[in-house]
Amino acid sequence: MVVPLKQRRRLVSEINVVPYIDVMLVLLVIFMVTAPLLQQGVKVELPKAAAEPLQVSQKDGEPMVLSIDTGGQLYLNMGARPDTPLTDAEILTLATQGLQANPQRAVLVKGDRQTRYGRLVEAMLLLQKAGASKIGFLTDPAAAPRARAVPESQ
Repeated sequence: MVVPLKQRRRLVSEINVVPYIDVMLVLLVIFMVTAPLLQQGVKVELPKAAAEPLQVSQKDGEPMVLSIDTGGQLYLNMGARPDTPLTDAEILTLATQGLQANPQRAVLVKGDRQTRYGRLVEAMLLLQKAGASKIGFLTDPAAAPRARAVPESQ
């Protein structure tokens, strides 16, 4: 049985984008939930300072970050265990290897504000022995000064 030409349905050639929007919203929620979990390094309470951020070029690679927690334990964002405390000898070995592979790599110290000053200096000396010529410090941005309430004159 042949259907007459007037009764045939015309094909719709439109793309239904509603399922794609649903998928994108699900992906957005997934990324929003997982992004805070991807923070790198060891949790330390950084000191506050009003300093300009350093400009690190992409060609120099990821900066080497030596973290020091309140107990004075050292962590390095290189190697197989970036969140495991390392000995001074392990830090020296890993830092030397990293700086020999890329001498222009930025070297940063991320020390907790409660860290003993002597331990911070010891960590910097380890980095100097490894070949770091310039060492920067990571800090949190300083809070804006609060406006003081001026008492009214009577």
